[in-house]
Amino acid sequence: MRYHSYLNTAKKIIESYKGEMPLSHFLKQFFAAEKKYGSKDRKQIAALCYNYYRLGKAAHGITIEERIIIATFVCENVHSEFLNFHKPEWNEKIGLPGSEKISISHFPFSIEDIFPWNNELSNGIDAGQFAISFLLQPKLFLRIRPGKTDIVLKKLDAASLSYQSVQEDGISFPNSTRIDEVLEINREVVVQDANSQRVLDHLRTDPPAGAEPIQLWDCCAASGGKSILAYDILKGNVKLAVSDIRESILSNLKSRFKKAGINNYHSFIADLITPGCLPDSYRVPIVICQLLICDAPCTGSGTWSRTPEQLYFFDPTLIDSYAKKQRSIVSNAVKSLQKDGLLFYITCSVFKKENEEIAEFIANELGLEMLEMTILKGYDKRADSMFTAVFQKK
Repeated sequence: MRYHSYLNTAKKIIESYKGEMPLSHFLKQFFAAEKKYGSKDRKQIAALCYNYYRLGKAAHGITIEERIIIATFVCENVHSEFLNFHKPEWNEKIGLPGSEKISISHFPFSIEDIFPWNNELSNGIDAGQFAISFLLQPKLFLRIRPGKTDIVLKKLDAASLSYQSVQEDGISFPNSTRIDEVLEINREVVVQDANSQRVLDHLRTDPPAGAEPIQLWDCCAASGGKSILAYDILKGNVKLAVSDIRESILSNLKSRFKKAGINNYHSFIADLITPGCLPDSYRVPIVICQLLICDAPCTGSGTWSRTPEQLYFFDPTLIDSYAKKQRSIVSNAVKSLQKDGLLFYITCSVFKKENEEIAEFIANELGLEMLEMTILKGYDKRADSMFTAVFQKK
């Protein structure tokens, strides 16, 4: 029977997957080798696997098959043919809140078991709400680029795609929406989480004064999302430098920048964990930067509802490891920030050792003045949770 096959295949995948790569990549490789599965089959099996990992550290005393079935019940909210086959009495109650469905299932775990590191959470995060957010897939969020609102909304209406306005220039869709078939990604819109769109809000309310281009260094630029955001907020009036640890990371950034129409920038490789990491030839463009964006490498714990396999396999000793790297990166980067310049320290973590404690380090050990510090909670709007702190160099 098909639904037995789905269960057995999901079990096979889970038994062989060890978290060594993103689950999406592993599934792609698996289905590339197993040609017998059609698109509907692949979608159902993948959903079973993702639901399995959404239970995080909970419900480990049961079989893989049992965990897959209960995870489907707890994580889905519309009629499931798979669940109707295996547990029809549960399928009738699939629209109930996740916490009620956990109680109905009679399995030995609670919401708090999903994410067991409550004592590590940043201040202000509701542990229960955060834990239950893992049971739902986050939404797809887009930021409409300046001057593109009319054309974007016309294209969405023509394609009969419904959307929700989230905040200024922000819209959301169900996660599976194929938006790239309708809109020009990076030129018209940027795929960017709702809270990621807000991490530079200080620039909106208190932009740097002066007519000259703002010298900005995005020191952990990754694919360049924060750089594009800053470019748009400052209306292109920036002299932009971007860096990251590997050229392969920057190649993705360069492709995005080209599509986004950002052509005048300086990019270079820099391992900011290492003292003296900036070669002299690279110091000149950034040594007097007025804005420093440090979107620091972190556990990514605020994004795990998108990648629940990371929650499942997480080793908490990594928190201290990342915090050590963050202190090194910020210490090296702020040397290139001019007097009165602004530092934006950003993570997509919910752990205080990566957030408030690094902010305290920047203020107390590096001597920068903290202007604001914010936890951007995502669990109440099916978005990522993020942290941002703004400092001024005195």
